[in-house]
Amino acid sequence: MLRTLTPRTPVRPALRRLAALLLLAAATLQGAPAAAADGADPGWTAEPASGSVATARRPSFYLAGPAGAVLEDRLALTNTGDRQRVVTLRGADAYNAPDGAFAVRPAGGSRGAGSWISFGGAATVTLPPHTRAVVPFTVTVPPASPPGDHPAAVVAAEGGHEAGVRVDLRVGGPALAALTVEDVSVRGHGAATTVAYTLVNRGNVTLTPALALHAERGLGGASDPRTARALPVELLPGRRVTLTEPWPDAPALDRVSLRLTATAPGAAPATATATVWLAPRGSAAWAGGGLVALGTAALVLVRARRRGPPGEPSGQPGPPQAPAPRSEPELTGAST
Repeated sequence: MLRTLTPRTPVRPALRRLAALLLLAAATLQGAPAAAADGADPGWTAEPASGSVATARRPSFYLAGPAGAVLEDRLALTNTGDRQRVVTLRGADAYNAPDGAFAVRPAGGSRGAGSWISFGGAATVTLPPHTRAVVPFTVTVPPASPPGDHPAAVVAAEGGHEAGVRVDLRVGGPALAALTVEDVSVRGHGAATTVAYTLVNRGNVTLTPALALHAERGLGGASDPRTARALPVELLPGRRVTLTEPWPDAPALDRVSLRLTATAPGAAPATATATVWLAPRGSAAWAGGGLVALGTAALVLVRARRRGPPGEPSGQPGPPQAPAPRSEPELTGAST
């Protein structure tokens, strides 16, 4: 009796393929938290808590009171992911970065309003998956605090990701809005020309400035006024920022008088002026070389005029000289 043998599927190659797929899936899962730390969705959010579901969401905290007051508010934390999160909370001082951006101090670096914020025993919050927690906090204003705005932030951190919520805190008392413009200069050439300047908040309240630029050319007296435009910066009290204003239609070669006028609600207009020479790129070196060549040519011409051409007397009188001896006798009488 003959039996038909059915070929069997090799077992070892199939197991190897399955093991490779499992390893690939494990590597993908292990790489997910790193991607979140690099700027992807962290899986949780932090924002000001609203009073009810119908209440509009607040972009930031706003608190006001006299020196010595204790102010209260609430932060909402929401875990949108499938795993548990442990979020730590702290207060931080806020300031303007050199380009005007809103920035906060790192942990342990706050000495102002950020150090007035306290979460009590809730500085560390455990969030189960798909849950929301409302965390109260207090702001204790020292009795000797000066009046005006004291910018700060509430910072939540977890797994290498930080989220800051702005705190606009105003201490009662006289409010002073004061603004100055300083350090005006021109950078670049042609269509890339910009006007650089520094704004300084010398008051005690946050300012939202606008800037107007006026340029008056020296050759021909042409004027280039511009209407004021709002600047994309909130200038915090006591801070200074350096900004640039595009000037794509700047003249290629001219002497220009610039006038910058900065305004802000409640503050007197601030003006700064500067006079600049504009020239094409590389023209300064060319002009310097031309002046040197011109000076050298003039010096050679003066020396040549002083010496005179060969065979002609010099232009400058010299000392008297004795007559040269003759090789032949001089005839003084009539011939005989």
